[in-house]
Amino acid sequence: MNDHRTVDVGGIRLAYQVSGPPDAPPLVLLHALGMDSSDWDAVAPALARRRRVHALDLRGHGRSEWPGAYSLSLMRDDVLGFLDALALDRVDLVGHSLGGIVAYLLAEEHPRRVHRLVLEDVPAPRSRERSVPARPEGELAFDWDMVLAVKPELDTPEAKWLERLDRITAETLVVAGGPDSHIPQEGVTELARRVPHGRVVTIPAGHLVHRAEPEEFTRTVVEFLWPEEGVDPGPRA
Repeated sequence: MNDHRTVDVGGIRLAYQVSGPPDAPPLVLLHALGMDSSDWDAVAPALARRRRVHALDLRGHGRSEWPGAYSLSLMRDDVLGFLDALALDRVDLVGHSLGGIVAYLLAEEHPRRVHRLVLEDVPAPRSRERSVPARPEGELAFDWDMVLAVKPELDTPEAKWLERLDRITAETLVVAGGPDSHIPQEGVTELARRVPHGRVVTIPAGHLVHRAEPEEFTRTVVEFLWPEEGVDPGPRA
């Protein structure tokens, strides 16, 4: 059963769900833009069989604070502060889409803190055609101002993000969503190539791999994260 908690990080309240044995090695999950920690519900129970799983709501999302100040570097720093607040010295880190960008930014800046890294359908940080997002109707579970703040960074990433990928020391698995994903797959492959210990595997399920194919995603991630323990993700909860 997931335990819902909050922690103060640099004056910002961050919400997270924790599950798994308290003495197990830590695993941190970072969700995509507009999602929250519950997006991992289909795969977290299997991962929590052998890891202490921390699924975080990034700032401006879900139950975390919506402070009005947003950037990808702030989100990166939030995750680092989260690790410090929980005394998590070195973790395995899984990030999907936006969460994957935050994850590799952390692994670039603080490589010692990341043991193994999984990036789900995340491309190399290259400029793309700019677009203006349309706000969905109704009440949102995330701050629309956050979307407007980070969208320009996603469209035109800082050049140093690409240049610093070679600083990542973690063994890295990049999970590509295949031809049905809206993410250009050549960019996903490039990301894996630029990370020194990176490799790519394709699960042809589109951008939301862990939701469309939770069992295959979990099996792939488990095999990568703890190969020495064997592959037994167990039944889905």
